[in-house]
Order: sequence, then structure tokens, then C-alpha cells
Amino acid sequence: MAKLTKEDFISALKEMTILEVKELVDAMKEEFGVDPSAVAVAAAPASAGAVEDAGSSTKTVVLKDAGGAKIGVIKILKEITGLGLVEAKALADNGGNVKENIPADEANQIKAQLEEAGATVELA
Repeated sequence: MAKLTKEDFISALKEMTILEVKELVDAMKEEFGVDPSAVAVAAAPASAGAVEDAGSSTKTVVLKDAGGAKIGVIKILKEITGLGLVEAKALADNGGNVKENIPADEANQIKAQLEEAGATVELA
């Protein structure tokens, strides 16, 4: 099997759905015993400058209020972000950025999912 370059891997990730990325993260946890989402969260501030150059085609999904059906919102947050239960609950309780600098189409899908569950969501 040929070695996959970093660029090929990133290109493949861009073509995946959120569910496929979540399944990939889960498989990496199982195979290697590490949580790649924790590494990605820690690395995000270092790469923020590169993302700013992406232009206005990227959006940030901001949770303003989880609404009355908070449990449903927490489940969706866990699925979308790959966060654990405690982290997803904290996000639902306090609000904040769900996903940053993502394509507008993906942001609109996430917004629709969360609003369907009763949350108040804003795109920035």
C-alpha cells in the first residue's frame, strides 16, 4: 500500500461527510488508543491564521441557546463535534462556537440540525 501524504489525507477529509469524519475519529481512537479530536482542538489556534485567508465562504456555527430540549441538542453536539458528554453538555449550557471556519453548506446543515432540536443558532 502506498504511503498517504498529508495533502492527500486532508483532501480526502474535505470530501467526507461529518458522519464519516466522526467514524474515522472513532476508528483512530480504537486503533491507536488516542483521541485525535483532542489533538485537533489543541492545534486549532496555531492554524487559525491560515484559515482566515479562506475568505467569506467559511462560517462559524455559534450556539446561542440550547432551548428546552437540551438533551437532544447535547446528542447532536456530540455527534457533530466528536466531544464527550461532559464537553457537549458544557457547550449546550454555556453556548459558544460549535464549529469554526467550515464551508457555508456544512454550517447551514449543522444549524438546521440544531434548530430542529430546539436550539438557537447563529452563523458568523
